[in-house]
Amino acid sequence: MSKKKEWIFLIVGFFGAMLGLYGVIAFNQFLLMSLPLVLRMVGMPIVYWLIALIPIIIMFVNKDKLVEYGFDKEKIHLQIIVGVLIGIAMSVILTLIPHLFGFGEYVDNGKRYEYLWQFIYEFIYCILAVGFVEEFVFRGFVYKKIYTISKKDVIAIVVSSALFGVFHLFGGNFIQIIMTSFIGAFFCFCRLKIKNCSTLSLIIAHGVYDALITVFASLLQ
Repeated sequence: MSKKKEWIFLIVGFFGAMLGLYGVIAFNQFLLMSLPLVLRMVGMPIVYWLIALIPIIIMFVNKDKLVEYGFDKEKIHLQIIVGVLIGIAMSVILTLIPHLFGFGEYVDNGKRYEYLWQFIYEFIYCILAVGFVEEFVFRGFVYKKIYTISKKDVIAIVVSSALFGVFHLFGGNFIQIIMTSFIGAFFCFCRLKIKNCSTLSLIIAHGVYDALITVFASLLQ
């Protein structure tokens, strides 16, 4: 496929993801809290997948394979273990330690839970919705398109991570955008350098890291 078409797919896919994010934000602001609890719990992860809708359509149109997006059918159990370990390590360094040294407000997502089922749901939501969607889009779709165009991992890492930061424009300040970009680059580096680390591993790491932000905030404050 020509680079021109890859550029078109990349641009359409990225802005499609941004449009999906806008839909998620609108749903959360104007509709979510009017729904019964059960419908909120079901609706939140389903709606979050709007972000990946256009990239998924492009994947099928272009006949891309999941293996091209960093997925691997081999040693799935090791991929899962690696993902959990990366997520926990990130949480200790980027969340737990700041809390212990009095900087918890800078790594706080504002959520507070009391009941076990809430924490369980947070892990499910963060892994199957947030982690899966964002890693599929940015470490999968976007990374693959940029690498196909540039043929260089460094460029794919830098650009996909920068776009990952821009993706979080609606939900944070400039510092958070920069930090998110660095986290994106770290995920790319992990997949390239750590044995048995796949996009599945990054999905789990991302979800565990996000969920533990809420866990630590709820338990330590």
